[in-house]
Amino acid sequence: MGTKSDAQLLREFATCGVEAAFTELVHRHANLVYSAALRQVCSPDGAAEIAQNVFLGLAHGAQALVPRLSEEASLAGWLCRSTRNLSLNFRRDEFRRQSRQRKVMEELRTPSEEASDWERLCRVLDESMSELNEADYDLLVLRFYKALDYRAVGAAMGLSDDAAQKRVSRALERLRRLLSRRGIRTSAAALSLVITANAVQAAPAGLAVTISSAALASIATPTSTIIAATKTIAMTTLQKSIITATVAVLATVEIYQVRQSSQLREQVQTLRQQQAPLAEQNQQLLQERDDLKNKLAAARGASGQPSTSMNELAKLRGEVTRLRRSAQELAQLKAATAATGNDPAIDATLKSWAMRATQLRERLEQMPDKKIPELQLLTEKDWFDAIKNAKQLETDADFREALHNLRNSSKQAFGDMAREAIKKYAEANSGALPGDLSQLKPFFETPVDDATLARYSLLQTGKLADIPQNEYLVSEKAPPVDDQFDSRFEFGMHGTHSSSLNDPGDIVWDSLVQFAKSHNGNLPTDVPQLMPYLKRPIDQGKVQEIFGSIPSGITTMEQLRAASPK
Repeated sequence: MGTKSDAQLLREFATCGVEAAFTELVHRHANLVYSAALRQVCSPDGAAEIAQNVFLGLAHGAQALVPRLSEEASLAGWLCRSTRNLSLNFRRDEFRRQSRQRKVMEELRTPSEEASDWERLCRVLDESMSELNEADYDLLVLRFYKALDYRAVGAAMGLSDDAAQKRVSRALERLRRLLSRRGIRTSAAALSLVITANAVQAAPAGLAVTISSAALASIATPTSTIIAATKTIAMTTLQKSIITATVAVLATVEIYQVRQSSQLREQVQTLRQQQAPLAEQNQQLLQERDDLKNKLAAARGASGQPSTSMNELAKLRGEVTRLRRSAQELAQLKAATAATGNDPAIDATLKSWAMRATQLRERLEQMPDKKIPELQLLTEKDWFDAIKNAKQLETDADFREALHNLRNSSKQAFGDMAREAIKKYAEANSGALPGDLSQLKPFFETPVDDATLARYSLLQTGKLADIPQNEYLVSEKAPPVDDQFDSRFEFGMHGTHSSSLNDPGDIVWDSLVQFAKSHNGNLPTDVPQLMPYLKRPIDQGKVQEIFGSIPSGITTMEQLRAASPK
């Protein structure tokens, strides 16, 4: 009930003519569409023209497309496929001109010069992607082009977090095999890194505004006018391309070689500078791991018996395990970077992430009230995930949002571990659920301390097999550390649910859950019955609006959960 999905925005535009909804869609996906077009036509002007035509097609076909979309569906896959089709038409129409231009550039290229990994990959990436089935295509676009986490990918595709992760891994492996047939041989880890770092570039300033205005205006513009405008755009693009080709022919070989030599020297210097922080960070992790090993050995005493509390030993073991995992992930990250040929763009991205992760750690040490014990479960990759989509960490709000992402990742990590521990407990106890979370401690693969377990409560008892799939087993009960940003989590055997503490929709949903628990699973019949269960005050008119959206005929919480993707 937070940010509206693509399908919801498109439905508002198609059914109610809400232009702001369509404008939001353009701003949300303009970079994605422009980058996909640019990879395939290698012309900024051509890419801008194709991007405009893609959104024109979306505006005119919105009414036909809406019935085919689920409530939480994303348009990213549809837009990329549409871009692919229009790009093929563009390339077909200008094939001769492009052939002459490529021939001229090949004559200027020295025999020893090799294209970078991304330059070789981008020539065949979209062609290979087009051979995937529609579901695999959409999964890869959402994960690597839109940089969504697995929870968001799963929500858009109607999958659980685990299922989304497995489906993405399989789709990435299929893409890797398709690319290997075209001479691009790499690992899945290196491929994901290259695509994430390079696939989406910023569209020209003002392009989204231009596209929105043109698409919305075209709804009321006669077809003949649209055709005339399209021809004018095409003619402008052709003229610019001819001028570009002429300038390329006039460029001398000597100037070209000097420029390339200068760029290569700069790349070598940049790589040398970027390797130092990674090596230093790896050494620091190994040192911390060894120190903790020594502390653990000393804690046992000369007799081999523990001289400290079991909780302290569990913390030390968990920290050693976490540092080992972080060191392994860092080694894998460096190996993946080496597999890509030390692409400067990727190295620069990794260096930026590492710097921001360090900034976030330092800020967290200055804000102990924003810590939760689950943070000890995070890996190095989780820290990168918390900051890699943030442009900068400058304002207090930037840091608070990044820390919120970090806490969410740590809660999700605990939920995944708790899910596996419950499964193992049930297998060892004839299918029964534990009576208290402390009974799960021997079943956690990585030790979890009492401070973490105290932040959650069990929601169900009895046999695990008797619990409906849409029911949650574990709920976060601890108060939030940041009222403005934090979410409350619930975990079940088949998924995770998080609700914002400030979003009216989430607050009403939680009140419905609490009401149903107190009334044998039944929902209230009117808003006044629900008001005492609201954890935060909300205008009664807003509550009525949300409550009124429940489909008629639904009277129990079980029916509501079955009918809602939430």
